Amino acid sequence: MSGSIEPPTIPAIHALHLAELVKGWNVTHEELFSGLDLDDEFLSEPEARLSIPTLEKLVARARALTGKPALGFYLGFQMRISAHGFLGFAAMTSATTRDAIQLAAQFAPTRTSALAFRLCVDGDVASVVIDEQADFGTARDVVIPAILIGLWQIANALTGRELRGSADLAFPEPDYFAKYAHLFPAVRFGQPVNQLVFDATILDLPLTMADPAARRLAVEQCERALDALGGDGRLIGRVRSLIPRKDGGFRSLDEVASELRLSPRTLKRKLAAQAMAYSTLLEEQQRDKALLLLRALDLSLENVAERLGYSDPANFTRAFRRWTGLTPSAYRRTLTSPERK
Repeated sequence: MSGSIEPPTIPAIHALHLAELVKGWNVTHEELFSGLDLDDEFLSEPEARLSIPTLEKLVARARALTGKPALGFYLGFQMRISAHGFLGFAAMTSATTRDAIQLAAQFAPTRTSALAFRLCVDGDVASVVIDEQADFGTARDVVIPAILIGLWQIANALTGRELRGSADLAFPEPDYFAKYAHLFPAVRFGQPVNQLVFDATILDLPLTMADPAARRLAVEQCERALDALGGDGRLIGRVRSLIPRKDGGFRSLDEVASELRLSPRTLKRKLAAQAMAYSTLLEEQQRDKALLLLRALDLSLENVAERLGYSDPANFTRAFRRWTGLTPSAYRRTLTSPERK
């Protein structure tokens, strides 16, 4: 969870996107925003933010006025990278998909404190994991599908290709989803994490609007925005990026501290000030990698455990159950059953 003392927020511009969406069902902006102290002028301000309680009220009102519960899926299809300010521009002008994703993960705190992103790669499989750092309540089944589908739509646009992959959602299948299931056959509900899973070769696809000079200028703006957050706002992201080894293993606390030119005690203290522990960051990456490795059905559970740094498979099984509520074998069985869960 974020260590910020400020309540988590999302960019207010997304409320305008929702307003534009519901116009298709003859709901005006004024009707949608009535009683919520919102208007187009405020929401279009680049630095305007929306609190999670306000977001919940807005989503509830949109559903009531349109009679459409699956708003998150509709929103995802209309998401554009231009909605993400300088971060979107930096991603758009990056050289490859990998570069764009890594930028999104690094600078996501400049856009929202409610969500975090990270890339996990193992062999020929990759995933973009989305961590919920806020309780979205009744808006959860709108926010998370909108983000996942939106990211995929953006990737299609930036590469100029129709990409293939699947989505895992960490909440139960909503009652209304059966009506839309034929449009989203590669979606699994009730999974350990929210993630997009895809062929790792997609990471090296060139982007159609790559522009090194423009990217450099946009990244400079993102750096300034991140610095403006103050304190150690970028520390967690730096630690996350340093934990994985190039050989597939994971660095220890002491090794990461050395890379950051900090003592282990100082690193622990700085992370604790943000309500975070190194062990939490390490285990989230071990979990993410385990979820990818278990998709390789030719790997034994012993091999998976060994590649995650567990000499005893029983210890891995206990850890995996703690992370996901399932044993590795039970999770693997869900991968060989029909897509929808």
